[in-house]
Amino acid sequence: MKRSCLLLAFVMFASGARGQALINPAAELATPPAPTTTTPPPPAVTAPAPAASAVFRSGVDLVALNVVVTDGQQKFVNGLDVQDFSVFEDGVEQSVSYFAATALPLDLAILLDTSASMTDKIQTAQQAAAGFVSTLRPQDRAMIVDIKDATKIIQPLTGDVPQALAAIKATTARGGTGLYNGLYLTLKELVKERQANGDARRQAIVVLSDGDDTASLVAFDDVMDVAKQSGIAIYTITLRSKFLLQQAAASGHRYFSQSEYSMKALAQETGARSFFPNDIAELAGVYGSIAEELDNQYALGYTSKNPKRDGAYRRVVVRIADHPGAHTRTRNGYVAPRAERRITASTEQ
Repeated sequence: MKRSCLLLAFVMFASGARGQALINPAAELATPPAPTTTTPPPPAVTAPAPAASAVFRSGVDLVALNVVVTDGQQKFVNGLDVQDFSVFEDGVEQSVSYFAATALPLDLAILLDTSASMTDKIQTAQQAAAGFVSTLRPQDRAMIVDIKDATKIIQPLTGDVPQALAAIKATTARGGTGLYNGLYLTLKELVKERQANGDARRQAIVVLSDGDDTASLVAFDDVMDVAKQSGIAIYTITLRSKFLLQQAAASGHRYFSQSEYSMKALAQETGARSFFPNDIAELAGVYGSIAEELDNQYALGYTSKNPKRDGAYRRVVVRIADHPGAHTRTRNGYVAPRAERRITASTEQ
């Protein structure tokens, strides 16, 4: 007699441990993500009209974009409507099914390099980060991540600003810099939060560091791959070393930093910005610029006209019509979903 069975498996995007427990990058990389079969994907959303509320349920195939529009003087362009935007995926124009001119609620992860090299700068860095957190709106949430040799989420996502401020104030400087570990694991934590929640919320990371990575088990390419898949904007702040700048000038060579190159690439790919202040005193102004940008974003959503579920990377371009000199910035693309993997097994007895 022949018996056959059909097995259906979903490979979901897994994340590191939540809460205040220490995150172990080695365990994260050594153990493949476990398949998840108990939680179905959130239901697809019926596209609201442009004037609809900014709160909606995100469908699994909805491509969400946060778009910044500036003019020739780098000032934010407000007051645009859905008809002003054109979205192209791999050169094919898409139909925008969701639009909001007001910023959606924000989940913000603040990553602080608290390695030993930050000892003389930690107090100023804490003050600047605290001022940044204080700009969050009541519907926003913050996560505070401490980066040393190991990465630790010292404050999980919370809307309680005093709690977030206390976590920032409690950081101390010591050890090495596991910058890529911190970015990799924070990206996965935010993705896990989004999958569990399902509500449409913007997500962004703001990472502060003062030098090269010295302690990560994760490579930069791994971080970039996860960043492309996540759709999370990564704002990077890299404090430049005055000594290295002076050394380069004295030698007649052009200053180059691998960490600066990497941080600029991450920000550009995810539709964010990179900053390279020469002095710690500039930090408060940098955080202020990021806060202003986060308050001046348009939210767009569309369902791709490309029916293939092949896991391929798709390029996205957003253009503005009838506004000469207007420039847009959003993530460069996204990774398409993969089709369900079907395995058929048969046995005879």
